Amino acid sequence: MNLKSLFARPFANYIYNKINKGKLSATSDQETIFKSLVKSSRTTDFGKEHGFDKIQSYDDFKNAVPIRDYEQIKHYIERIKAGKHNVLWKGKPIYFAKTSGTTSGVKYIPITKDSIPNHINSARDALLCYIAETGNSEFTNGKMIFLSGSPELTRVGGIPTGRLSGIVNHHVPGYLRSNQLPRYETNCIEDWETKLDKIIEETVNQNMSLISGIPPWMQMYFDRLTNLTGKKIRDVFPGLSVLVYGGVNFEPYRTKLFDSIGKEIDAIETFPASEGFFAFQDSRTEQGLLLNTNSGIFYEFVPASEIFTETPTRLSLKDVKAGENYALIITNNAGLWAYNIGDTVKFVSTDPYRLVVTGRIKHYISAFGEHVIGEEVEHALMKAAGIEEIKIIEFTVAPVIENDDGNSYHEWFIEFENMPHDLAAFAEKIYANLRDKNIYYDDLISGNILQPLKISPVRKHGFIDYMKSIGKLGGQNKLPRLSNDRKIAEELEQYLL
Repeated sequence: MNLKSLFARPFANYIYNKINKGKLSATSDQETIFKSLVKSSRTTDFGKEHGFDKIQSYDDFKNAVPIRDYEQIKHYIERIKAGKHNVLWKGKPIYFAKTSGTTSGVKYIPITKDSIPNHINSARDALLCYIAETGNSEFTNGKMIFLSGSPELTRVGGIPTGRLSGIVNHHVPGYLRSNQLPRYETNCIEDWETKLDKIIEETVNQNMSLISGIPPWMQMYFDRLTNLTGKKIRDVFPGLSVLVYGGVNFEPYRTKLFDSIGKEIDAIETFPASEGFFAFQDSRTEQGLLLNTNSGIFYEFVPASEIFTETPTRLSLKDVKAGENYALIITNNAGLWAYNIGDTVKFVSTDPYRLVVTGRIKHYISAFGEHVIGEEVEHALMKAAGIEEIKIIEFTVAPVIENDDGNSYHEWFIEFENMPHDLAAFAEKIYANLRDKNIYYDDLISGNILQPLKISPVRKHGFIDYMKSIGKLGGQNKLPRLSNDRKIAEELEQYLL
C-alpha cells in the first residue's frame, strides 16, 4: 500500500461519517438552502422580476416562480451572453456548460463559482463512500480513465464554454492528475473513433484500476481491447476493480460488460448533469442513490403524470413518498429557478432519501394512452433476458400505428449478443412482463387496441453505426429507449438482421 491509498482511507472515513450525519438533517438542510438561495438573489434581475424580497416561504416561492424549461429561461441566458451581470445569479457565471437540447438546439447552462463545488465534490464523495465501506483504496494507486469531452473551451459572451465533462477535467484534483488517463491532448480529439483508438494506445499497457464513463462507451472500449489483444479485460488489466457510471441504467449492460471483463467487479452509480450533480451511490448494500441534499441545490418534485398540466402539484423533499414517479425540478446556486431538468425519479427510501432514475419526461410511449416509461421497458426486457441468459447490447422501442394488417403494436429494436432460441417466445415473455408492470398497457392489450409487441433484431454493431450516422457516437451521447414516433425506427430499419 503506497502513501496515496494509505491516506485515502482516513479521509474517506471522515467524509463518509459527514455524509451519514447529513442524512439526519436532509429536510432542514433543504429549508436552509432554499432560504439562502432566495436571499442571495433578491437584487438580481430574476429576483427583482419575481418579487424575491416578498418571498417568506416555499408556498410564496411556488406562487411567484413557475416551473420552466430551457426555452423559458433562454432570454435570461441571452442577457448573460450579451455581457450583463446579476441576471439569474449574482455576478456572472464562470462557465457555460454546452449541451444539446431536442427542442432548444444548443443549450448554455450556467455554472458559477458557488455551484462548481457541487460538480467536483460530489464525484469525489461517491468514490470516498466506496472506499470507506469496502476498504478498497488500492485502486488509487493505479491508472484511471476519466473520459471527458474536449477540455478545450471556447468563449461565449466572454464566458469559457464547453461540455460539462470537459469543464470538470480542468478541476480534477492534483493528487489524481498523475493517475489520470487519457492525456489532455487525447481528450481534445473531437472525432470519437480516432479518440477511442488513441485511448486504447495509451492505456493497453497500463495498470488500469478504475474506468469511468457511460456503459455503452465502456463496452465499445472493451470490445476494441479484446479484438486487439485477444484477451478478456481482466487479463489486460489485472488491477481493474471499479467502474463508475451514470446517465443510463446499468442493468441492460451488466451481463455483457462483466462477460467482457471476465468477472464481476464493483460498480458505482452516479447521477450527474450539466445542471448539477444530484445523487450518488453511497452504499453497497442499499438500493438507490443518495440525494445530494446539502450541496447548493433545492429540489422540488412533481408527480410525473402532472408535469405537463397547467397547475401541477409541487412538493418539497419532506412531502415525497416512496414508490411514486416524479419529475425532478431544481433551484440552484447557478441561477436555475424551478427548472425542469427533464428526468423522472422514484424514491426507494425516504429515510434516508435514496432514489432511482426512472427515465426522461419526453422519453416514453403513449401513442395509445399506455404511458410506458423507461424503467418499465428495461424491467420487462431484463427479466426475460435473465431467465434465458440472453445478453443484450442495446435496444429501443417505437410504436407502430395501424400497419398494413390494421394492427397497432410496439416494435422493439434489439441488438443481441446471443440470440434467443425462440424469438417469438422471448417476445412473449417481454410482453407478459410489461403487462404486469403497466396497467394501462395491459388494458389496451385486453381491449384489442394494441397487439402483442414484435421484435426486430438489429445486426451486430447496428446501433453503433446508427449513432455514427447521426454524429452522436461515443462520449456522453445516449440512445433514447422510447419514442412516440417512428423517426429513430425508420433509420434503424437499414441496420436490421
